[in-house]
Amino acid sequence: MKLLSIKDLHVKVNDKEILKGLNLDINKGEIHVIMGPNGAGKSTLANVILNNPEYKIESGEIKFEGEIINNLKTDEIARKGIFMSFQSPEEVPGISVLNFLKTAKNKTTNEYINYYEFMENVVDYMDELDFKESYANRSLNVGFSGGEKKKNEILQMLVLNPKLAILDETDSGLDVDAIKTVSKGIKMFASKKNAVLIITHNTSLLKNLDVDYVHVLVDGKIVTTGNKRLATKIEKEGYSSFTK
Repeated sequence: MKLLSIKDLHVKVNDKEILKGLNLDINKGEIHVIMGPNGAGKSTLANVILNNPEYKIESGEIKFEGEIINNLKTDEIARKGIFMSFQSPEEVPGISVLNFLKTAKNKTTNEYINYYEFMENVVDYMDELDFKESYANRSLNVGFSGGEKKKNEILQMLVLNPKLAILDETDSGLDVDAIKTVSKGIKMFASKKNAVLIITHNTSLLKNLDVDYVHVLVDGKIVTTGNKRLATKIEKEGYSSFTK
């Protein structure tokens, strides 16, 4: 059984069709990458998997562990084990990083969380990500640099430990060191029990990762799929050969 299976997905945003019959299958233990030119539908795909209400599914289906999730609410989908990091993480004054993580973990697992054990776990991850421990008690993303916000997204992924992590342009605007940290976090997370879907314009993030599949998304459809070498080809030649 596929972890995620998307069949003939058509999606509109503001009455404009963005996804035009997209198909994608992801198994546990795999790292997938979606690349494509601006406006191809990459972020639309990420948002529609989590059923963002701004995106309207016209037809097709999204299955997660064999269950159709098209009509589930975003929080219900998250509880089933899907996580998404955002291009521009929001600032949330008054809620600390630690309390946000603890609340999110509790809602996704419905299990009792020992505060001290949880704190120790969070701090261990922060150390691995070169993320200052003091940030655990700061308001979520408030005053954080772009790199710190992205590290916080990776921290959330590690703490929540979803079955599927969708990383939407997590490497956008990051310097070389921050990209290495994000790559390290993905490698720490990835296992045979979960899967990762990376949406990116930049091949730098992929250099330190063992990627299974690279998909090229053009005009609302995946037009070709390959291995990591496909990303290298795109870096050298662009998308012109896929858009003719």
